[in-house]
Amino acid sequence: MAEFSGHLTLRAAPGAHGRTSIAAQSFRAPYHLSKPYWDADTRTLIAQVVNPTAGILSGDQLKSAITVDPDAALLVTTPSASRVFKMKEGTAACRQHFHVAAGAWLEVMPEPLVPHRGCSYRQTTDVEVADGGELFFTDLLMPGRVAHGEAWEWKSLCLETSVRLNGELILRERFEQTGASLRALAGLAGSGPSACFGNAVLIAPDQPAAGSWTRALNALHGEGLWLGVSALRRGGWSIKMVATDGIRLRQGLRDIRKILSVHFPRLACDPRKL
Repeated sequence: MAEFSGHLTLRAAPGAHGRTSIAAQSFRAPYHLSKPYWDADTRTLIAQVVNPTAGILSGDQLKSAITVDPDAALLVTTPSASRVFKMKEGTAACRQHFHVAAGAWLEVMPEPLVPHRGCSYRQTTDVEVADGGELFFTDLLMPGRVAHGEAWEWKSLCLETSVRLNGELILRERFEQTGASLRALAGLAGSGPSACFGNAVLIAPDQPAAGSWTRALNALHGEGLWLGVSALRRGGWSIKMVATDGIRLRQGLRDIRKILSVHFPRLACDPRKL
């Protein structure tokens, strides 16, 4: 079976008339970059990253590095879920690095990660934001192919995230849970076997302290969605979700972006998904 050692490198910079453009790019399978779109209303460039292969397989090693220069704004998303397939042996790994300069905006909003039965996968995310930079990063997790009886049946899954603001570590998370432990958490949340999980990080060091918008986010808690907001040590917030299924998870994310867009207008950007 073929193994991929793929990479994606993007640098967004302000171009003519203040419009963000891709100043540098490089990618290799299984990454593919579709044509970027300019959202004039939010003055944000939208980049769709596509995996043209079946999904992530044993031995795949993926690396991505995305940089946003001062006065540029970029939304990076994917058109479909990232599926990690069964592995008789070996593992797959993904390492991603995001750098946001002062005066820059980056939103990273991929579709959910779907680990299939018997897979082994590790994802490491390193985020660096300069003072005056802003970031909204989301990570969504679905339990597997529920209809095929594969919920929570992966072999190993590790998701690590580190966020630094002006060089200072403000968030360090390690999600390494067995399927059994997540089933227990889903049961506690009353979400059942199709429960999905979401993690979002908002970094906005120059914004005033949270108030009405954090109360509005916490008010989303209920009706198939567990949600909570907590402040980081400085300059940002962590948002956690547990939803009854993928539809409710995506709706929860849409509601979060809508509430936050009042204070962070670039979150009103339409990701152009059908």
